[in-house]
Amino acid sequence: MNDRLEALPFDPFGLTRQLCEIESTTYHEGAVGDFLAGFLAGRGWEVEKSPVAQPMESGAAGPRWNVYGGRAGETPDLVFSTHMDTVPPYIPFSEDAEFMHGRGVSDAKGIIAAQLAAAEALRAAGFRIGVLFVSGEERDSAGAKAANLNPKGSRFLINGEPTDNRVALASKGALRVVFRSTGTMAHSAYPELGESAVHKLVEVMAKLLRIELPVTEDVGPSTLNIGQIHGGHAPNVIADKAEAQVLVRLVGDSAPVKAALLEAAKGLAEVDFTLEIPFARLRAPEGFETMVAKFTTDIPQLSNWGEPLLLGPGSIHVAHTPHEKLAKKELLDAVDLYIRLAKKLLG
Repeated sequence: MNDRLEALPFDPFGLTRQLCEIESTTYHEGAVGDFLAGFLAGRGWEVEKSPVAQPMESGAAGPRWNVYGGRAGETPDLVFSTHMDTVPPYIPFSEDAEFMHGRGVSDAKGIIAAQLAAAEALRAAGFRIGVLFVSGEERDSAGAKAANLNPKGSRFLINGEPTDNRVALASKGALRVVFRSTGTMAHSAYPELGESAVHKLVEVMAKLLRIELPVTEDVGPSTLNIGQIHGGHAPNVIADKAEAQVLVRLVGDSAPVKAALLEAAKGLAEVDFTLEIPFARLRAPEGFETMVAKFTTDIPQLSNWGEPLLLGPGSIHVAHTPHEKLAKKELLDAVDLYIRLAKKLLG
């Protein structure tokens, strides 16, 4: 492993540690963006740091950024991209001989380090390469949407997410939905005097769990998760309000799914579709192991950055968990894979 490290332009384990020691849960990406902009500038990259707006509901006041690195006046043929934000809660970085542990090591700060190491090696070999690191992927892809308004003319985009170092053939979409029921408050001893919003909402949720969702043969089924339910005031009060947050993973057109959700809620709840990221089919060049990503990425929001591919070290099964980790060997393997994939695409 030491020989492989010495061949790289910088220590990617050390960069991963530095990135992970900066807390950057969604809406709080300012400090990690500042660090990356400085790191890139110090290594000779021409850096653009673009602000990403804070939504009112975030409650955050600090700045956050997208960070792009390239050569001045150069149109890149290929851009490496991933996100700087993480899910909460923050978990401090630690490491042993084999693994790095902590929030972001696999999703996606180790990926940033691997992409940068590959990008610098490719630049040194004469390839026209850019890097793009965005805010907000874990919530609403706000950074990717902003970046899509200012593309750099690249032919290819290699997006990084934990795919176990396999190139993705497809990435599921996402449909986030809020169901809101209303009723009439009353004493629970006299239910005939009220109307329970909770009872209505429970009826809707039961219907959702019985929906036959679409299946795509080479990708798998759509899935539905009832993630949050809130409502009512006390056990002895008929509830006048109730709300549920639902997420559907899409494997095709969202229209039939939306129709089924609306039908389940008819007469019982209002339906608000708060986020939609479409299902994406992707190309995998020959000679690489492949997989299907059952999760959502920024790729659909970066449509102006060239033909997308999806590849990264780490397992999605430990991302978003208290046990997030990344094998050091896997990160080094990812650097080699990124270089090989870029060379394959650029001929």
